[in-house]
Amino acid sequence: MEIAIIGGGNGAYAAAADLTEKGHNVRLWRRNVEAFGSLLNTRTMKVKDIDGVREVRLSVVSSDLQAVVTGARLLVIPLPATAQASIAKELSPYLQNGQVIYLPPGTFGSYLMSNVLHEAGCTAEVTFAETGTLPYLARKHGADTVSISGRATRLPTGVFPSSRSAYAFSVLQEAFPVIEPIRDVLDGALMNAGPIIHPPLILMNAGAIEHFNRWDIHGEGTQPAIRRVHNALDGERIAVREKLGYRAPHFPLADHYNTTEGDEWMYGLAAHQKLVDSADWHESLDLYTHRYMREDIACGLALLVSLAEWADVKAPIASGLLAVASAVISEDLRLIGRTLENMKLRHLSIKEMKVMPEHGIGVTA
Repeated sequence: MEIAIIGGGNGAYAAAADLTEKGHNVRLWRRNVEAFGSLLNTRTMKVKDIDGVREVRLSVVSSDLQAVVTGARLLVIPLPATAQASIAKELSPYLQNGQVIYLPPGTFGSYLMSNVLHEAGCTAEVTFAETGTLPYLARKHGADTVSISGRATRLPTGVFPSSRSAYAFSVLQEAFPVIEPIRDVLDGALMNAGPIIHPPLILMNAGAIEHFNRWDIHGEGTQPAIRRVHNALDGERIAVREKLGYRAPHFPLADHYNTTEGDEWMYGLAAHQKLVDSADWHESLDLYTHRYMREDIACGLALLVSLAEWADVKAPIASGLLAVASAVISEDLRLIGRTLENMKLRHLSIKEMKVMPEHGIGVTA
C-alpha cells in the first residue's frame, strides 16, 4: 500500500521504518529539508530494536508535500496535536477522495482538522481515524536512525465520520493489524493515554525536571505517590466515558504497568519496564514548550476537563492538574486549551451530539 508519513519526530520515523519493513511503499515528509541529513539522498534509515540494527530503504523522502501525499491511500500523521490545524490547511489542496488520515493519538484532532479542511475549501472525501497512543515506543538517534523499544499490541481506534468506519478499518488494518475498532472519534479521543500518564509525571516532578539537565520521568520519576494520582485521574476519564455511553474495555492506565498475566494494555504486558530499560527517556524536558505540556495538558487534559463539565461528571484531579499546569507556565490553559467551548461544541446536549451524523459522533446518554 502507498503510505504517506507526515512529520519528522520519533513516531514518524518509527512508522516509516516499520511500515517499510512490512512491505509498504512509504513516503516520508517533513518541512525542514535540512533536518533530513543524509536520509534525503540515501532514503536509507537505520532501525534498532530487540532484533538488532538493520537498514530499510524508503520509497520517497521529501519536503514536497504534494509529491508525498498524491496517490497515497493512507496518511499517518503522528504530529503533536498543536500542529494539526496548520498541517490540515497545508494538506487541503492535495487531498484526494478515499484517503484515510490516521492520527495516533488524535486528541479529537479529527473534528478540528475536518473543520479546517472545510474552511479551506477542500472538497475531497477523506476519512479520519484516531487512537489512544503512538503505535511505537520510539526515540530517534540522529538524523537517520530510530530506536523502537516497543510496538503496540492493541490500538483502539475510532473513525470520523463514523459512517465510513468499515472502509477506514479495511485500510488501517492493512497497515496496523493490531487496530481494534471502537465506536467513533470521541471514543478514540477518550482512549488517549498521554493526558493521563504525562501530567502527573511532569507536574509532580517539576522540581527535578528544572534542576537536572536530564531526568527520566518514567524511571526515577514514577513513584507510588504519582501512580496513585494516575489511578485517580484515570478513574475520572473512565467516569466520563461511561457517562457518554462508551463501554469497556476502557484500557485503564494501570494495565500499562502490569508485569504479570492479566489485561493487556496497548503495548502489551510489562510495557512500562521495557520503556525504562531502553534508557531512551532519560532526557531534557522544557516545561514551557514540551509536547507533554502543550499537547497532553493544553489539548488533551483541557479537553477531558471540559468534557467532564459538559457531561456533569466530577473531575477534581483533572481540573486541579490543569490549574497547576497553568500556574507553572503562567498561562490559563483552561481558557486557551482544546476545549468544547473553543471548538464551539459546548452548547450541545449529549442527545444532540448523538444525532449529529455530520460530526461523525454517536455518543449515547
